Amino acid sequence: MDATSSPDPIGDPQGYQRYLLMLLGHDDPAAVQAGTAAAFRSLLDEAGARTAERPAPREWSAIECLAHVTDAEVVMSGRYRWVLAHDEPPLIGYDQDLWVDRLHQPVEPVEELFALFEPLRAANIALWLRTPEELRERVGMHGERGPESYDLAFRMMGGHDRFHMAQAERAIAAVRD
Repeated sequence: MDATSSPDPIGDPQGYQRYLLMLLGHDDPAAVQAGTAAAFRSLLDEAGARTAERPAPREWSAIECLAHVTDAEVVMSGRYRWVLAHDEPPLIGYDQDLWVDRLHQPVEPVEELFALFEPLRAANIALWLRTPEELRERVGMHGERGPESYDLAFRMMGGHDRFHMAQAERAIAAVRD
């Protein structure tokens, strides 16, 4: 499997977890996540006006990739806190396409996305850094993937960032051609 496709998160939940962890590799998940906003800003600034253009009808534009990463940060902000504060809380899944289609159409200005994403991401990294390692093993019960620790979820987000950054790069390349 390459970096352009991933296992279905619902049909192959453990494969999806492994895939995101593979994209992170041995890198520090906090460092990877700390660089995501700047990487998206740079990509979108360089790309110019075509960043909102979808490369195909059911594929996301570069800005929609940022919208999804922002949505994921909103969801993960709650999940991290539920897992750390409660004993094995339920963690519901969400349909990422519905969120992009229903919450981001028309796509809001990029600065609105960053205004939400950047402080949430900073707060989530700060939470990670101040959480003792033994508490990072606390788990929630994900509705699609089963038991998922705070550690696993946070590391998966590093791979998730990399996947959607590459998707945004491909979207921009496709609409330039």
